[in-house]
Amino acid sequence: MGEKTIGVAISDPLALTAQGITVIKRSPKELEELERLIKEYEVTEIVIGLPRHMNGNLGDRALITQEFASLLEQTFQLPVTFWDERLSTIGAERVLLEADLSRAKRKKIIDKMAAVFILQGYLDSRKKFDNHYL
Repeated sequence: MGEKTIGVAISDPLALTAQGITVIKRSPKELEELERLIKEYEVTEIVIGLPRHMNGNLGDRALITQEFASLLEQTFQLPVTFWDERLSTIGAERVLLEADLSRAKRKKIIDKMAAVFILQGYLDSRKKFDNHYL
């Protein structure tokens, strides 16, 4: 969740892969757009990237993110899980550079790609635990 936009990714029904869906501009209507997506994709859990400093500490952006997560939990009555988003934007930028996208195109989709990195990291961590069950 950025100051100006929110990148949105969704998992496949088996929760194996993350796909970028859209970028929502921060505005008073952002909750309406999120509600539409939650219904459309039958979302049961929200994963939000938690911005940490490289030393692991939480800063001002993390506190704003936690407040937004609380609003989402109250509004949509869904569990919200935080996932460390350190380096997600850098990873997304590398992928987009390798795809040889222009700076203007990268700027339009970087938050969506970062959302994919965040959600995929979360999904991959769950697979490690899910493999222990029969």
